Amino acid sequence: MSELKVLTPTGMMGYGFPEEDLLKALDHNPDVMVVDSGSIDSGPQKLGSGSMTTPEDAYRAEFKILLKVVNDKKIPLYISSAGGAGSNQQVDSFRKMVEEICQQEGYQLSIACIYADISKEHVREMLAAGKVKPCGKSVPELTEDELDCTKNIVGQMGIEPFMRAIERDTHVIIAGRAYDPAPIAAIGIYKGFDPALCWHMGKILECGGLCAEPACQVMLGTLREDHFELEPLSEDSCCTEISVAAHTLYEKSHPYLLPGPGGTLDLSGCRFEQIDNRRVKVSGSQFVRTPYTVKLEGVKMTGYRTTTIAGVRDPNVIAALDEIETMARYFVLQNYPQYENRFKMRFQVYGRDGVLGALEPDLTPAKEVCVVIEVLGETQDIATHICAKARVALLHAPYAGRIATSGNCGFMLTPLEIPLGETYEFSIYHLMDVSDPCVHFPVKYFNVG
Repeated sequence: MSELKVLTPTGMMGYGFPEEDLLKALDHNPDVMVVDSGSIDSGPQKLGSGSMTTPEDAYRAEFKILLKVVNDKKIPLYISSAGGAGSNQQVDSFRKMVEEICQQEGYQLSIACIYADISKEHVREMLAAGKVKPCGKSVPELTEDELDCTKNIVGQMGIEPFMRAIERDTHVIIAGRAYDPAPIAAIGIYKGFDPALCWHMGKILECGGLCAEPACQVMLGTLREDHFELEPLSEDSCCTEISVAAHTLYEKSHPYLLPGPGGTLDLSGCRFEQIDNRRVKVSGSQFVRTPYTVKLEGVKMTGYRTTTIAGVRDPNVIAALDEIETMARYFVLQNYPQYENRFKMRFQVYGRDGVLGALEPDLTPAKEVCVVIEVLGETQDIATHICAKARVALLHAPYAGRIATSGNCGFMLTPLEIPLGETYEFSIYHLMDVSDPCVHFPVKYFNVG
């Protein structure tokens, strides 16, 4: 192929996109549609609970539009990190939606599902063999105890499992947890294009139109022998050298180097050139092969969470919030001594240091602040009981300059205590050496219609 056109309808499936922009993109005759559906940006909850990033109706609405394109225009659709965390459960949820829509509309399509769950037993074997290491300097070494506590584990697949499904000329690929640029890089490399350009275009396009000014949803990327081009499909947006170069820095720990499964993308020699008022040409990327590792993401349940949210404008209350938090802890344990060491509680004060915490350089509070009381307990009842008592302390605690004995803060919602259910944290964020990039990511094929 002399060129490959990749269409990304949106940077995150379920977030929505203008259908008119997608239909306009079809005039460019794209070869494939690729859409990312997952991220750990929102934390470990989706992997732990099986919940998905958006409501199911949002996914179904997009599937109806995209599957019509697949059926009518014969343009394949590749989806990565299904549902948000890319667990086997979420892959199957996506497959069920696709099958139901195909049956309703009378489409006859082939589906490839690539699964990404990895067993604790295998991770334990690799850990014992010294083949599991932290992903980043701030991540501790993985221990047997931490592994035992882990509920779910997924691996972040590279291009190879996608290429297996692409070889079968599958209409729809639904993949579990994947390295974000992988499906775009996979189709490009499979078609014989420069791996460095494929990975770089995948890095930018997986976010949809976030590299445009202003950001939009629908984007078209065109791979050629020695460069690729980017064009937004919204009439109100354009790509510029600066916007594309800036997005190249997005979500990276190093300005030039982007490590991934099987290699590192080196962007130190990149060139960004304005073609016209909407399009940018990118060239000069390099790809350096490295020993193959798969990133593991695992979560453990840490308890149950309850929260309450209050607004405070009295400067005397704001000045005394640390003292009030101390009083709240004392008041809680007075009432529930049996719960000592069975909960954690914190006051987050937005408008003072709620975002940066101890790193906040300017502790001058705003004239009004939002106090979020968050309690993590062994059970939901413990968390809710503790949160309720802490809320009472915030409402009635004595402080210097107090005039009224209550009503010195306003609560945002009722019920005042909001139970949030099971709470998770990442217990595994590590790299595992692999000899076969596909062995942990089985592919199953289905025909529907």
